[in-house]
Formats: sequence, structure tokens, C-alpha cells
Amino acid sequence: MSRPCALAWALLALVGLGVAQVKEAPGCCGPIVPRKEWGALESGCSQALSHPVRYVVISHTAGGSCNAPSSCQQQALNVQHYHAGQLGWCDVGYNFLIGEDGLVYEGRGWNLKGDHTGPTWNPISIGITFMGNYMERQPPPRAIRAAQSLLDCGVALGVLRPNYEVKGHRDVQQTLSPGDHLYEIIQKWPHYRE
Repeated sequence: MSRPCALAWALLALVGLGVAQVKEAPGCCGPIVPRKEWGALESGCSQALSHPVRYVVISHTAGGSCNAPSSCQQQALNVQHYHAGQLGWCDVGYNFLIGEDGLVYEGRGWNLKGDHTGPTWNPISIGITFMGNYMERQPPPRAIRAAQSLLDCGVALGVLRPNYEVKGHRDVQQTLSPGDHLYEIIQKWPHYRE
């Protein structure tokens, strides 16, 4: 195990997530909290995404933030209950959720079409949301690093094209998401395209 990987696992042990509870993608893509560990309900989704995916859409939940694994697990569950229970979707709408604790929470994952950006973009993009509202403040650096590591992981796994494009939610739908401050950050990422 490489030094960065070992440090990631040590950090997870310190914050209360045992090694057995977090799965790591090949090449130390970074730990991803599996659905069962955050208490996700069983998914009713089945529509696959075609790989490699060209687009990534970054959003925010515009709800409460979380900065510890216990509160982020609850926040991910709250989002799933809203999407599946209130909106009638087959599952949480996002492929991945980013917590302010610096962890990535598995939503629909790499292989299933999300419900995050409407019928045009959902079948051709990975939806990554930051849990919180970023109109008035920035997400912490550890959340930004988690998202960037996830993108690198997607390329390493071959599920994202090496020349993938990052879009802000507001670039493809009429919305304030991903919030003014997060939007300013992602506009500086090398793969961002308006």
C-alpha cells in the first residue's frame, strides 16, 4: 500500500470508519463509503451508463452540511429519502455525494444513470453533489480534494474519458446550484468547460 493510501486508511480509522467499512478503488483512487455503510435503502434503478462517460455535472444539495462521518451518513440518507420517497425516483439521484468530512459517499455509483440534471444530461454524465449550501461559503478543502480524487479515479478505472468535461449544474439547467462559491472553484479546474 502506498504512503498516501496508508494515510487515508489511518485517517478513516481515526474518524470512526473501520477499514472493513470503506472500499477503495484500484490504484488508491481514494476511499468511497459504500451504500450499505451509510444505511442506503435498496436501489430500484437499473438503467446503465455507457462508459467511458464524457461529462461530469457538479451540484450542491442546498441543504444542511455535514462535517463528520455520522452526520454525513445521515445527510446522504436524508437526500435519498427525499429523492426516492418524496420525488418518487428509483434511488438517490446522484452518482456520488461529497461530505464536508472529506469522504465520498456512493450514490448510484459509476455504472447507473442518475437523476441529477434532467433527461438530456442524466444519460451522458456522472452527477457529483456536495452536501451543503455553497451560495455564501466555500466547501472545505478536504471536500474539494475528495471530489478531485474521485474524478482521477474515474479516469483510472476507465469510466470517465481522459478528456472528460466538468460542468456546473447551472451550466446545463436553470438553477443556482452548485452555489456561487463552489461554482467559482470548479471553474478553475482543468477539465471545466462552460
